[in-house]
Amino acid sequence: MTEVKGVYEELELKFPNTLSLGATKDDFPTVWVNYADFKAVLSYLKDLCPKPYKMLFDLTAVDERLRSHKDSLARDFTLTYLLLSFDRNEFIRLNVPLKGEYPSIPSITDLWSNANWYEREVWDLFGIRFEGHPNLRRILLPPWWTGHPLRKEYPARATEMPPFTLPEDKAAALDESLRFKPEEWGMSKSRDGSQFLFLNLGPQHPGTHGPFRIVLELDGEEIVDCVPDIGYHHRAAEKMSERQTWHTYIPYLDRVDYLAGAMNAFPYLLAVEKLAGIDIPDRAKFIRIMIAELFRISNHLVFYGTFAQDTGAMSPVFFMFTDREKLFQIIEAICGGRMHTNWFRIGGVAQDLPKGWKKLCLDFVDYMPKRLDQYETLVMQSGIFQARTKGVGSYTTQEAIEWGVTGPGLRATGLAWDFRKQMPYSGYDALEFDIPVGVHGDSYDRCRVHIEEMRQSLRIIKQCAKNMPEGNYKADNPLTTPPQKKRTLHDIETLIQHFLNVSWGPVIPRGECFAVSESVKGATGYYVTSDEDIMSYRTRIRTPSFAHLQMLPLMSKGLAIADLIAILGSIDFVLADVDR
Repeated sequence: MTEVKGVYEELELKFPNTLSLGATKDDFPTVWVNYADFKAVLSYLKDLCPKPYKMLFDLTAVDERLRSHKDSLARDFTLTYLLLSFDRNEFIRLNVPLKGEYPSIPSITDLWSNANWYEREVWDLFGIRFEGHPNLRRILLPPWWTGHPLRKEYPARATEMPPFTLPEDKAAALDESLRFKPEEWGMSKSRDGSQFLFLNLGPQHPGTHGPFRIVLELDGEEIVDCVPDIGYHHRAAEKMSERQTWHTYIPYLDRVDYLAGAMNAFPYLLAVEKLAGIDIPDRAKFIRIMIAELFRISNHLVFYGTFAQDTGAMSPVFFMFTDREKLFQIIEAICGGRMHTNWFRIGGVAQDLPKGWKKLCLDFVDYMPKRLDQYETLVMQSGIFQARTKGVGSYTTQEAIEWGVTGPGLRATGLAWDFRKQMPYSGYDALEFDIPVGVHGDSYDRCRVHIEEMRQSLRIIKQCAKNMPEGNYKADNPLTTPPQKKRTLHDIETLIQHFLNVSWGPVIPRGECFAVSESVKGATGYYVTSDEDIMSYRTRIRTPSFAHLQMLPLMSKGLAIADLIAILGSIDFVLADVDR
């Protein structure tokens, strides 16, 4: 709380009588600022204050109009800016109250480059306009969509809407609306007598790793500019939180970054548990870490193999998928599932570790390093791979921070920033591991960091297996665990509690909480808001892939189309993580 007061007092001296301190269940300082001063406060925090908050980590909104438990601050919407200071090792949350059915506010794209996509997302899903935005248009939904889905009047179920129909004339009009018009993006069709070619790459192309469209402005083979076009994989994961109970929402999370499996639920559970004041047993913490690191290796093997394939090597992907199968056998033996385990729970995990789990883990820990050594010769020392990746798609640490890059992409520039170390959670501070870093921030270094992270994950898994604490695998808390069935036969109160927990699910106390974890592709954060109900009032999912793909034009200008394919492979993204 000292740090919270510290930055708040700094702001009070600079902006007297314009701020108020907000209350949340997390440890981040939360400051409310009025419409007239919010941009000046953001500018001060980014560039002028001591140990500045250089990264715009997230930008989102909440529709407050149907909240039952309201505070004294009158508003219809809340706009939230989440900033990260690497020097202070802390976040700060800036809230701006907005009134009106369709409010507007000045854009901050002149302060942060990555605000572009975040503001377009808020406009798309809430209808909040950003004055001065260079191209405010839908980003996750098609341009012909009607309504803004994260507003409370928008239905959450298909059964609440009339059946969907698509007559031929309407389909033709919708297709035409998707036609790319360069002038709408500030792009010219010619320059100095040369006429540019505009090429659609995707949305169905193996090099885009999923339904992702990139419109390229080309001068021959050279990329003059490009426009990433996302949203083809949007599944309304945030809207689903408003119709699912706190527990039944967990299976959806495994499918956000579908290569990260159970790790997706990690920050969601951390946020809900802190909001509810639930203490997690040490055994449950170590089990979660062990499973999370197994999924980190699984993700990185897919990245490693497909990246090598993108640059022309055919064999590595088959070898690495074979190793991934060995890893999935361990996950399946423990969790009962492979990719989408639905195994993490509020308060712990679904079941205790089965017999024989330790031998499976330790055998894999002994087996995998030799395989990584073989892949080093096969891929990283290949002259073709080095020629395709070294110096390609590079950026500096400052550029990475400006665009909101986290995870291996940030560490490849030389900054040893890992939330498992900087802001330890769930017992990571009790484990020994190093933070691999690169030097040049190019495609080759991004791959190198992924490889070394697998070696560090093996270290973590080995420590978890050898030092697994005794005790419960789940918290003994009425919000997480129903009473034992035999006790329900002795008093009506316990029977009622058991019935409500099983049929309705827990009621999480009122409040707001944000939690972040070092996921496989970077920092994943969940900002959950409870209105003291069995369902979330609002759940914000901050994913790394969304931020990383926005940087694509900067990384690819002046390069060839073949270089773009290598860059896409080096970013390590999946479209479900981008679109949610």
